[in-house]
Amino acid sequence: MTFQDIFKSSFLENVTGVSILDMAVALALAFGLGLFIFLVYQKTCTGVMYSSSFGVTLVALTMITTLVILAVTSNVVLSLGMVGALSIVRFRTAIKEPLDIAFLFWAIAVGIVLAAGLIPLAVFGSGAIGVMLLVFVNRKSHVNPYILVLQCDGQDSEARALAYLEQQTLRQAVKSKTARRGAVELNLELRLKSDRTDFINTLADMEGVQSAVLVSYNGDYMG
Repeated sequence: MTFQDIFKSSFLENVTGVSILDMAVALALAFGLGLFIFLVYQKTCTGVMYSSSFGVTLVALTMITTLVILAVTSNVVLSLGMVGALSIVRFRTAIKEPLDIAFLFWAIAVGIVLAAGLIPLAVFGSGAIGVMLLVFVNRKSHVNPYILVLQCDGQDSEARALAYLEQQTLRQAVKSKTARRGAVELNLELRLKSDRTDFINTLADMEGVQSAVLVSYNGDYMG
C-alpha cells in the first residue's frame, strides 16, 4: 500500500482546490489591507496605553481569516469541520476599549470579503471605514464632558460657585455631593462653551472656595 492509496478519498485532489496564484494574491491583499487597518489603529488609538501587539494582531487576523475562508470555499466537507472546530474556541482576553471591537470585526470582515473574491468591496470599503474613523475618532470638541471636583466651606459659597458655573458652561449636573461640618464637596459633570478652561482659575479664587479640580473623562460615570 502506497502513501497515495491511504489518501484515496480526494485528499490529494484538494491540494489543487485553490490555485497558488489565488492564494498569493489573496494573502498579499490581506496583508496590505491588514497593514492599512493597523495604521488607522495607530492614528486613532484612544486608550491610555497604545498596544503594538494588538496592531500586529489585526494584520495577522486579516490574513488568518482569508486563509480559513479560502479553505472553506474550496471544500464543503471542510467547511462543516471548520464550523465544529471553531465552535470550541474560547477567547479569554478582555477588550478594554469599545473601539477595539470595531477593528477586530473590520479585520475579520476584510478577510472574509477578500477570500470570497470581492476585492473592490474590500478595498473601497476599508478606505471608507478608515476615513470615517480618522475623521470622527480624533475630532476634538469642547462639548466633551468634564468632571469638576469642587470644595467649598459652606452653603453660601456653594451657591455662588454654582451660579458662576451656570454662566460659564453649557450644562452642569451634580453627580455626587458630600457635606461635612464646615466643608462641602461636589462632583459635577460639565459641558463647556469653548475649549478654554481659565474660568476654573477665577472659580478657585472665589471667596469660600477651597479648591476646584477639572478632569476630562470619556463620559462613563462610575459612582
